Amino acid sequence: MSSRILICDDSAMARKQLSRALPPDWDVVQDFAEHGREALEKIQTGAVDVMFLDLNMPVLDGYETLAAIQAADMPVIVIVVSGDIQPEAVARVRALGAYDFIKKPVSSERLQQIQQDFGLFTLRSQSAPPPPPVETRRISPAGFDVLQEVANVAMGRAASLLAQLLGVFIQLPIPRISLLEPSELRMALDLAAHHDTFSAVCQGLIGEGVAGEALLILHDSSYADIARLLKRPLGSDSTVQAEMVMDIASILIGAFAKGLADQLDMAFSAGHPMILGRHFDLGELLEAQQHRWQKTLAIEVSYHIEGHAVDCELLLLLTQDSVPILQRKAGYMEAV
Repeated sequence: MSSRILICDDSAMARKQLSRALPPDWDVVQDFAEHGREALEKIQTGAVDVMFLDLNMPVLDGYETLAAIQAADMPVIVIVVSGDIQPEAVARVRALGAYDFIKKPVSSERLQQIQQDFGLFTLRSQSAPPPPPVETRRISPAGFDVLQEVANVAMGRAASLLAQLLGVFIQLPIPRISLLEPSELRMALDLAAHHDTFSAVCQGLIGEGVAGEALLILHDSSYADIARLLKRPLGSDSTVQAEMVMDIASILIGAFAKGLADQLDMAFSAGHPMILGRHFDLGELLEAQQHRWQKTLAIEVSYHIEGHAVDCELLLLLTQDSVPILQRKAGYMEAV
């Protein structure tokens, strides 16, 4: 009897990648969901034996979905598949009843290991062809869905490094991908409502026809908690504050850029990081630097440290000329 598999992820590319990673001799029937609420509706019909569940999703995220399954004692085996590889994230999903945790991108070998560990799947008979997956949703245009998933994995790697350094849990969003004019950057960041001033570090990136800058924007209200987490005296020493923002930028920009490069099979060379400004109003900072950026592909990630007043935004701004190259790279990934 076929096992009924549900792949729940807001990324069409991630759903397709996991579907293709399932070994062809496993006797499974596949179904798909874009968020936790849709997944719960399918589970409630009794049509799901095993669910592969992403964590960062709209409507109902993976944590909320696991909590609902646990509260209702739903008879489904849940395996979390996520780019958020923080040890605390793994511990939390296991506490909510997940059978296992797989980091993105998924490999067929890892899925085979799970099959052996838990005996979740039966082998398909030699004469029976695999049924086609029922996924019918379209990939978003211009490869943005693929780039969002690539950014999601890179975001998780960067957060894991920072979380281990500070001994914290970092709440992760869904990365945002958009084509922006310089005048639209402030609106895209959506930070004006915070009534805060900011410090910013910029680092140039270039490689294989792709060029741009990574911009790390740290809320000034975060300094006190960062100093406590790093066990450093804060005071009014501007040198200490500058070192802290550079340390955070080095970790997040470096790990994020490497995560992107590894997935897209590219190599980035990084320029020397520089502090664009400290204790600035965001609008003033962006206006002063607007000449640096033309129409650009923006990848935005917001990081918040749970239980602490620490917030920062990582914005990767890539030149318009970089877009066709990234589209080709993303198209290759989607086709694999």
